[in-house]
Parts: sequence; C-alpha cells; structure tokens
Amino acid sequence: MALLVSLGALLACLCAANAMTDPVIVTMPSEVVNNTETTVRLSCNLTNPTSPVAGSHWEKDGKKIENSADTKPNTVIQYTISKADLQSGGVYYCVFLTSPKVNSSIEVKVLPHVKAYKHSEQGNENDKGVLTCTCHSYPLPTDWQWFKVIGDKKTLITNGTERFEVRSTPDKSILSIGELDIEKDAGDYECLATNEVGSGSDKIQLRVRSRLAALWPFLGIVAEVIILVTVIFIYEKRRKPDEITDGTQYRKSNAATNHKDQNVRQRNCN
Repeated sequence: MALLVSLGALLACLCAANAMTDPVIVTMPSEVVNNTETTVRLSCNLTNPTSPVAGSHWEKDGKKIENSADTKPNTVIQYTISKADLQSGGVYYCVFLTSPKVNSSIEVKVLPHVKAYKHSEQGNENDKGVLTCTCHSYPLPTDWQWFKVIGDKKTLITNGTERFEVRSTPDKSILSIGELDIEKDAGDYECLATNEVGSGSDKIQLRVRSRLAALWPFLGIVAEVIILVTVIFIYEKRRKPDEITDGTQYRKSNAATNHKDQNVRQRNCN
C-alpha cells in the first residue's frame, strides 16, 4: 500500500514538472468579435519554449501570411489586421519555430460582408429572373433573407410563395423569380445574411424588358434597309430620263459630225 502511494506521488510530481516546462502561448486577445471594421492587433507570448526560437510567422486559416515571417528569436510577436482583411475575418495562427514548432489560434469574427454577384440584373418578360448574393466572412451566415424594396418599405419574400424560390448555402443565396412581370417584379431587391455577430446586406436592381424589346434591333435594321432601298429607287427613277435625253443628244451630235466629215471627204475627192 505504501508502495502504491509512493508511485502515485512520483507520477504526480512528474506530471507537475512536465506541466511547468511545457511551452505555453498566451494570445491577446483570445478571440476577436469586430463589428466596426477597425484595425485589430493580435499578439502572442510564448513561455517555456522547448528549444531556442529560430523565428516566427503568422498564418490565416492554415496558410502562411506573406510578409509576416521574422527570423528574430522573439517570444512575443504581433500582427495587425487591416480594415480590408477584416471584411472576411477568419482563424489566425501565431507560429513559433522551435523544435518542435508550436502555435496557437485566434478566432476573428466579423459581420457578414455580403456582396451581390451583379448590382444590376435584367430579364425579359415571362422569362425566369435570377438574383445572386455571396458572403465569405467568418463565421459564415446561418440565415439568409430576401426583400423587395419600394422606397423606404421592405417586404420579406417568403420561399415557395407565388413565383419566388430561395436556395441558400452558408456562403451563397439565390432568388429565382418565375415568369417575370414588368409591373410587379421590376425594382430593387435586398439580400440579407446573419451570423452570430450580426447582419450584413447588399442591393440588386432588376430591370424587366418587354418580350418585343429583343426584336427592336432587328426591326431597326429592317427599317433602315427599307429607307435605303426607297431612296435608291427614287434616285434612279429621277436620274434615268435625264440620262436618256443626254444619250439621244449625244447620238444626234455624233451623227451630224459624221455627216459633215463625209461631205468634206467627198469634196476633197472631187
């Protein structure tokens, strides 16, 4: 019994010693929730490294960030996330080049940065209209909604009602409108995505053309051809009588000249 107690105490001491000597990375902050899109500075502090630090770098979502590498043996490193990079957020890692290398992660959560595939879409009457929005922010949206916007009023579009169909994945949402109507469907639409931080949205303007609109360029060409043919016909009709008259006068003039030449030759012969 005493032997078992002694073994237990020895194991506890060994575990405590290992716990005291294991490398520890303290991240500041441990998690970022940013809904103001201002710059954020991340910091990592390494204690009890297992070997000298040969350098460090930062990674995002498991990929090395360019220009973040440092060959100095620093145990405290920092990285500033720009406002542009904060639109997507993500998981950042501070990596220390020890043997073996050690790292720690910091989650940077931001509002959904929603972007319309096209801010202006158009379709023909009675055809199908398709509007698309995407979002690549972290974390990805858990809910998508579509609205028809008229002035300051927004009307929620319910999936499966009338001619509307909404198909969504975490990073994309598609609104399909069957049998487009010029009066009912033309106008502004808003796609809104929501994650645990908040919501973000973007707008799309939908233009609906008459089915005859596609024929207008062809009809314009036909009209131009008809006008051109008419002008040519009128011009030719006015020009031909003058040409005939000019031709007759020319023939008469030639005949008179030839007759005079014959008379001259006859007198010379006599």
